[in-house]
Amino acid sequence: MYSSERPLFLHCLLLGPWLSIPLARYIPSSSVTDCKTVPENLPSPRDRYKLKYRQYEADMREEYKQYSERIAEKKKDHFQCPEASVKGTQLQDGHDDDLTALDEKALLQQCYISKPYTMRHSIRKSEAEDVAAERRKQAVVEQVMVDQLSRAVISDPEQSTRADVYKEAHGLLGFGTAPMRCRKRTLHETKIRTKSGLTENMLSNKLRFDSRIISRNGRDACRELIGFFFACDRSLTVYEFRQFGKNRTNALPFIQKGVYQHQCGQKKGKAYDLSDFYIGANLTFRSVDHNLPESCKQNPVLTLRVIGIDEAAVDFLKASSVEFKQECSKQVVDNSKVFKKIQGMLRETLSKRGVRVLTGLGKYFRNVDKNRNGFLSQADFKEALKVFHLEIPEGDFVSLWLILDDSKSDKVDFGEFTRAIFGEMNEYRKSFVRKAYMKLDFNKTGSVPMVDIRKCYCAKKHPLVLAGKATEEDIKSSFLETLGESCSNPNEVSYSEFEDYYEGLSIGIMDDEDFVNILRNPWGI
Repeated sequence: MYSSERPLFLHCLLLGPWLSIPLARYIPSSSVTDCKTVPENLPSPRDRYKLKYRQYEADMREEYKQYSERIAEKKKDHFQCPEASVKGTQLQDGHDDDLTALDEKALLQQCYISKPYTMRHSIRKSEAEDVAAERRKQAVVEQVMVDQLSRAVISDPEQSTRADVYKEAHGLLGFGTAPMRCRKRTLHETKIRTKSGLTENMLSNKLRFDSRIISRNGRDACRELIGFFFACDRSLTVYEFRQFGKNRTNALPFIQKGVYQHQCGQKKGKAYDLSDFYIGANLTFRSVDHNLPESCKQNPVLTLRVIGIDEAAVDFLKASSVEFKQECSKQVVDNSKVFKKIQGMLRETLSKRGVRVLTGLGKYFRNVDKNRNGFLSQADFKEALKVFHLEIPEGDFVSLWLILDDSKSDKVDFGEFTRAIFGEMNEYRKSFVRKAYMKLDFNKTGSVPMVDIRKCYCAKKHPLVLAGKATEEDIKSSFLETLGESCSNPNEVSYSEFEDYYEGLSIGIMDDEDFVNILRNPWGI
């Protein structure tokens, strides 16, 4: 028996002969991998599970094959981006008479698609953002439930007990006891179940959706709005989540709970139902009916774009609703055909000079808009198309105008006109544009000084910089020059100008992840 206090060298002397024996003598002849690690009495998998596993294995192999091919293409094209002279005269693939020096400098941003963002860093960052977003949504859900339940119960006179009502009617309330109408009652003091008040079960049948304001004002466009549609009474409400610093947050009603109707389009005057909520849908409200910020009241109609939706809740409500009908009227289909026809005519023209045209049009419209309300006449739009050499047949233009000018006022919002003739980025791309701008405009003022953009823009990962064919300052200067050309004030960039720049850049990029790389690499989002 060895003492724990015995010196270490004595243990070594005693174990020395044993340590010299080869280790192989004490290892069984059979390999470790030959040992059965699965219990013998475990039943064999059923056929359906075997089939599922084979299908899963085949899907994984196919996905890995596609991923490998994509990575190989990226490596192949790593140094084959449009290699424009940074001083800008000619593209590597040949000279194009329609391209100006600004077009060539704008196309330098597309080189970022051949430098994918670090996959591990991207996944880790997106997972953290998803967790934070889910926490915010859960906080808003809890606030909505508390608000709606408390208001329904507190405002319902049926919650008063009969004894209290009798005492108040006969003047028998004790000294210092306030009348029932003056008491501040809380949800926990409810004595009876009310018939008219909303219950938690009724409010739980709801559809949650994320939305944003369609606005040229940066502060409004970046508001984080979370809405709820309640199937029990077809009402909806929209809350704004606000964060102050790192720890302080609150959720306040932006659109109060109620039954609302469409204010524009083919469904004007009809109440919202479940079929109106999908990604890309527009929800319209009268600005005067709500207590909105002054910047939102400038337009008589507030338009919210649905950018995310709870798919599980949609499926559940569709299954439980016998009245659900997914309708698409003939008029809506015809309108969509007109938009697609015009967009198809202009897409080829904009594939290389989209940045210059879209940012130039935005700047032109802002200068022509003397009333600063965002609405222009038919003659103004025709003149703008002529200035920028965008040809639309007269018949198609008339059809387009009849669709957009549904109020017959001969005035159309120029943002709506631009989206109709050019189309727009999908919500996935726009979410990254907003992330980049919110990183720059952390005070939420709606505009960013050009000095801050110069400080934050990083060109280290640009392929031409990595290849030694351009310096960081060259790439940064090219970007700032093209962005500055689109700004009404050369010393600052508004959200609409920032979005127009990337909207034009997006036209020539087919893959969403390629476009996201253009934003992730220089802005670090």
